Amino acid sequence: MERNSWSVHSDMVTPEIHVQNQKKKRSRNDKIGRLKYNQQLLKQTLAEVEEVKLMLRTIFAGLKGSFNFEQTLIERFACEDEVDMEILQLLFEAGSLGLLPKDLVTKLERFKVRRHQVSRRILRMNKRVKREFGENIAEHRGWHWVLTSFAMDIWGKTEKEQNDHKAITF
Repeated sequence: MERNSWSVHSDMVTPEIHVQNQKKKRSRNDKIGRLKYNQQLLKQTLAEVEEVKLMLRTIFAGLKGSFNFEQTLIERFACEDEVDMEILQLLFEAGSLGLLPKDLVTKLERFKVRRHQVSRRILRMNKRVKREFGENIAEHRGWHWVLTSFAMDIWGKTEKEQNDHKAITF
């Protein structure tokens, strides 16, 4: 078979590379400085993480009715220490009547907290749970602090499950 002369010629011709025209490009790191570049990368990464968190919260809000919350999950997000856990337990035991901050202080004497500290702790727990789940964990009814229906369902469900589990084992 015969080859065309132009195809053979095009295979043999290689483009000439001019060494003088190739410049070494500086990286972004070299142009603005390593520290500033790393700071920009960090800001960009943090912004992307916040977008992912927002997307997860949106998905969570849409599927909220189908989730089953556990007491340990809520405590992990809401409580910073054992004082917060004890406050939630005392509010659960008080039921729908709730407790005054001064009553909570008397029951929490071993932790040496004051009345306004109890209220601030409850507000911080509300803020953390609201940010993650879109619900408050406790609310004011008059001067009393009471667990919301969201929290009562979770604590009540676990108590009921514990009672059912005890009844099964006996």
